[in-house]
Amino acid sequence: MKITRLLVLFSTLAIGCTSDPQRHADEIAQVAGLQRETLPVSPFVLTTYTRITRTDRPLNIYIEGDGRAWRTRNLPADDPTPRRALGLSLAAADRAANVVYIARPCQFTPSSVNPACQPDYWTGKRFAPEVITAMDRAITHYAAKVPTQSIVLTGYSGGGAVAVLVAAQRHDIALLRTVAGNLDHDAVNRFHGVSLMLGSLNPRDVAKQVAAIPQWHFSGEDDRIVPPFVAEHFARAVGECAQVRRIPGVGHEGDWVSLWPSLINLRAPCRHSNP
Repeated sequence: MKITRLLVLFSTLAIGCTSDPQRHADEIAQVAGLQRETLPVSPFVLTTYTRITRTDRPLNIYIEGDGRAWRTRNLPADDPTPRRALGLSLAAADRAANVVYIARPCQFTPSSVNPACQPDYWTGKRFAPEVITAMDRAITHYAAKVPTQSIVLTGYSGGGAVAVLVAAQRHDIALLRTVAGNLDHDAVNRFHGVSLMLGSLNPRDVAKQVAAIPQWHFSGEDDRIVPPFVAEHFARAVGECAQVRRIPGVGHEGDWVSLWPSLINLRAPCRHSNP
């Protein structure tokens, strides 16, 4: 089947590593019919990939992970652009009418047009209030293209943290999903024995603010970067509308793309209408 062949291609592209992340991302997006855009949302200029074809259908939005935040344990990377944009690969595998992928601040966009970008924004301040505000503005921009439609918001890794923090400020999120999501960066950093991100908001602190939103949190049994206990603790803090699914044999950067068709259509808890 055509969809099966596409999934194999997306999975292959997602797994591959590259010395040219921009070209790799463009290849993933092109196969899925996603168009690259740059979006100014003060204080950042974000890179997005979009496919919006029907104004009468919901909007599926994907937020990228942290990318390459650190060169070594103590030295920040010069550029946080992911070498493997797994969040983009998940978006490309989504065959919905309206799909938007939003890279994190300073990913893919040249620093020459993004003067606000400093290493703090992909290290200790990656979830700072101004970051969440910028991502929220980007979502509002694309939501305006499908007025009155609900949003299905998905975040990979640190993008899961952004998704939760943004959802806590909005009233149009019909479903919230995270894949290997960092839903409590204090707990994750303590687990790894590294400094806390004191300049960042923490999803764990807004658990009750998103308690009425249907949620799926997918976690790999073999994830040693964001272990499954993080999602489980967050879901307990949220309450009955949040569900966790642990996936055997999958790590943080595992082949989530090939699994996505079996996860994307799961019935959400607490949903009163289909998005």
